[in-house]
Amino acid sequence: MKSGSRILLISLFYSMAGFGQLPGSKPGIGLMELSQVNQGNSYATFPTDIGNIEPLWFEVNLVPNFYLRASKNARLLGVLTPQIILRMYKERSCPVRTPSYLPQITVYYILKELGDGRKLSTFGRFAHHSNGQEGDFFGENGEINLKTGDFATNFLETGLIINKINSQFNAYQFFRTSIEIHPHIWSAIELDGIYSKIRWHNIFSIYKLPVRTDQNTKKKVGISVKGESTWLFGELNNWNGTTLKRLNLSFTFYYHPKFLEDIGLFAQYFHGSDYYNLYFSHRLDILRFGLMTEKIRF
Repeated sequence: MKSGSRILLISLFYSMAGFGQLPGSKPGIGLMELSQVNQGNSYATFPTDIGNIEPLWFEVNLVPNFYLRASKNARLLGVLTPQIILRMYKERSCPVRTPSYLPQITVYYILKELGDGRKLSTFGRFAHHSNGQEGDFFGENGEINLKTGDFATNFLETGLIINKINSQFNAYQFFRTSIEIHPHIWSAIELDGIYSKIRWHNIFSIYKLPVRTDQNTKKKVGISVKGESTWLFGELNNWNGTTLKRLNLSFTFYYHPKFLEDIGLFAQYFHGSDYYNLYFSHRLDILRFGLMTEKIRF
C-alpha cells in the first residue's frame, strides 16, 4: 500500500473535526437517505454467477457508513466509509485473494430546493483504492501479478444529484452524474496507459415509497431498481476514444420479502471492466444473485 493511504487517514481525522451543519432543508428526503442511495449497499453474492468471471464461492461488498450530522434538517453531511470488497475463489483451500480496500470520505450539500419535492445536491469524495500487497506489479512473464502485485491509486470524485417523488409509481427517484479523477502523482506508475484515470459515472435509481401501518409505523422499502453507466476516458490499452470497450454498464433489481428483517434479495447484470483492484484488465459479462442490505428507511 502506498503513502496515499496515510494521506487519506490524516484527511479523515481533520475532516471529522471540521464538518459543520446548516439548517433550513425542508422535510422529505434528507441527506441521510440521499447519502445511503449514493454510497451503495452491502451485499454478498451466491455461488451461482453466470458469465465469464472466475468461479467464486461469493463476493462480499462491505459498506459501513459513519455519519457526521447535527440535525435531521441539515444541509451539509459528512460520511466516513471504510469500504472493503473481497472474493473467495472456488479453488483448493478457498483463497480470498487481494481484497479491494476503498476507505473514503464524502461530503454532501443540498444546493437548492427545486419545488414539487425535488432537490439539487452536490457531493465531493476523496478515496483510496488498494489491495494491501507489496509484490511487483508485473510477474516474470510480463503479465499483471494478480496474487501479490501492489495495486494503489487515490482519486477525487465530484458530481450532482437530483431527486424527486415519482407520483405515478409512488416512488423516490434519483439521478446522479459525476466525474472521477485519479491524479498521476496519486497512482502507481504501472497503471499509466492501462487504467483509466478519468471516469464519467451516471446512476439512475428508483425506490418504492414505504407505507404506513395501522400503528402509524413505516414499513421498509420493498423494491428498488438501479441502472449505472461509466465511461472510461484517457489513454487506455491503445483503444480509440469512441470504442464501446470504454463503457461499463450494470443493472440491479432489489426485493425485500416480508419474512426477512434487514436483508433482501438482489439480481444484477454487469458488463465492462472488472472493478476488483488488479483484475481491472478483465472484461466481465455476468449475471449474479445474492443478499443485500436494505438501509433506505424514510
